Amino acid sequence: MTADWFYPLPPLLEGTLLKRYKRFFADIALTTGEVITAHCPNTGPMTGVCHIGGRVLVSQSTDPKRKLAYTWELAEVHDTMPTWVGANTAMPNRVVKSLLEAKQIPELGDYNTIRPEVRYGGDGKSRIDFVVDSKSTPSTYIEVKNTTWAKGTLALFPDTVTTRGQKHLKELTALIPDAQAVMLYFINRGDCTEFAPGDQADPTYGTLLREAMAKGVRVLPCRFEVTPTGIRYLGLANLAFS
Repeated sequence: MTADWFYPLPPLLEGTLLKRYKRFFADIALTTGEVITAHCPNTGPMTGVCHIGGRVLVSQSTDPKRKLAYTWELAEVHDTMPTWVGANTAMPNRVVKSLLEAKQIPELGDYNTIRPEVRYGGDGKSRIDFVVDSKSTPSTYIEVKNTTWAKGTLALFPDTVTTRGQKHLKELTALIPDAQAVMLYFINRGDCTEFAPGDQADPTYGTLLREAMAKGVRVLPCRFEVTPTGIRYLGLANLAFS
């Protein structure tokens, strides 16, 4: 892994979160005094991240076809220290794709090709985020999960009941032993050094994750430092559960 690997972000505008509503909308007062409505890509509860009155950063699109010109990108939290947390759930897959192309995750070994959004699963309707292929080993299927909930330095996923996430764990487990399977938790904040399933929010998910690991699914909790200018990969967090 190269220590200076960095994924740049577009120029961002600072503001204060006034309200989040209907899951997809956030009213934000920019430092210019203008109040805007931004798209909120994170449809979950954003536990511990969504703070009314907190500092946020948004990007602005020039695409005239967009209904909302602004997208909520980052939120500042004050847990162990002031920390920027990624709010855009579309960002992790873009960053991971760039990481895979640069071969910055040594735990995945060597591979020749990267395939995004590959159909898999018993019904053929699910899509895995990435498949990497090697000439000498079975293909590796990689599911990416955006992780923002934290208790101190412990990152937790999920922060709510996720039947979709449970389904993904079952489908990944079913790939073993014909393929390799990886659950990659994208820890979208730089203040966490450990990872565990969010048993309090979804005990079923925690049980399924432990069963998946016992059957050969690998867990890679990847740490990222999030800043107003970009995202830096910090390596793996420690697993803090059994």
